[in-house]
Amino acid sequence: MSRLPWLLALVITAGSASAAAAQGVQVTTLAAPDAFTTPGRDTGLPADLWRGASVQTAKTVLPLLATKALSPAAAGLARRVLATGAPGPEGGSQDAGLAAARASALVAQGDPKAAAAILARAPGIDRSPELARVAAESALLSGEDARACTLADGLSSGRDEVYWLRLRTYCQAVAGQAGQAQLTFDLAQAQAKDAVFGRLMGAKLAGAGAPGAASLRNGLDYALSRNLGLDLAAAKPAPAVAAALSSADPAPPALDASAMPAELVPVAQAMMSGKSIAYGDFMGAMNAVAGGPKATGRAQAVAMLSLALATPTSAEERDLTTQFTLPEGKAPLGRNLALDVAGNQKLMGEAALLSLWTCAEAGPAGLAIGDRVRIVRALHAVGLEADARAFALEGLAGLK
Repeated sequence: MSRLPWLLALVITAGSASAAAAQGVQVTTLAAPDAFTTPGRDTGLPADLWRGASVQTAKTVLPLLATKALSPAAAGLARRVLATGAPGPEGGSQDAGLAAARASALVAQGDPKAAAAILARAPGIDRSPELARVAAESALLSGEDARACTLADGLSSGRDEVYWLRLRTYCQAVAGQAGQAQLTFDLAQAQAKDAVFGRLMGAKLAGAGAPGAASLRNGLDYALSRNLGLDLAAAKPAPAVAAALSSADPAPPALDASAMPAELVPVAQAMMSGKSIAYGDFMGAMNAVAGGPKATGRAQAVAMLSLALATPTSAEERDLTTQFTLPEGKAPLGRNLALDVAGNQKLMGEAALLSLWTCAEAGPAGLAIGDRVRIVRALHAVGLEADARAFALEGLAGLK
């Protein structure tokens, strides 16, 4: 009798499959979510965001975004495209490393909530040390130490990597397993000595003594410093930690047009509102800053940033641009050509990635004007209009 429920289930399943076959119904197995399908939040971007994008470019750019500081406009673009739930570049659907880089980049660029939403539905975390590490760091930064320790215990691959040894040391220490924690700590330090972790964890294991200043290099340092009762406000957090500890949702970059020189205010206001720049305002800005070589270069930058948001259609407009002597930017020619092609072919995700690649290399100080104009033009061409205008405004505000 004990076999009856199992037999009934088998009969019912077989009958259902036969009925489906008889009716011509196709029975398929749903594929697991890929590295980009799960949304972090609603961004308003389309489901074909990554159409035609290069998976190799994604593998190059995403790790940069997880480690490099960006300007406000670039960080806003990174958050927007990476939080979008859409099928990713062809060939990267089941790449756990790519999924981990996506989540890490979102944390680093100020959207830890989106990263957490993606990680909550990521399959196979226990089999991917890269993905598990991002999830563990996210948990530690959220104060969910128990969840981080569960991830460390459940990992089936890469358990002997130094990060996991350090995390298990912490988990064993807070669980009161002093002997095991000391042994794991010794293994971790033997594999890769870390003076800061050694100082903090040494004080935790000793149960006495002065641990020194708090450290906010990463989630594990933060959790350990918090557990020791150290002054977190006195420590300088890494950008990813600062972003994760901020309770505010990420906001789009905002610039105060009134703080700009008076001749640029009408142009800036038009850019901010999404309206076309009036010819009179445009020429007013050009004439007001005309003069010596420096002023001429500034006037040309204003013109190029403005024209990048609109297609020069008349012979007069095209002739105007040919007279400008602004130099090319610092991005390599091949990447610039790829960015132009992405813009021409309306490849939204590809244009965003190539733009962010150049932004990551430029750093938070900002882009060369030649690079910025190309990026504004490409983002405008693919339909990332809000981001294109944010880059143009950022460039306008930075003119000297």
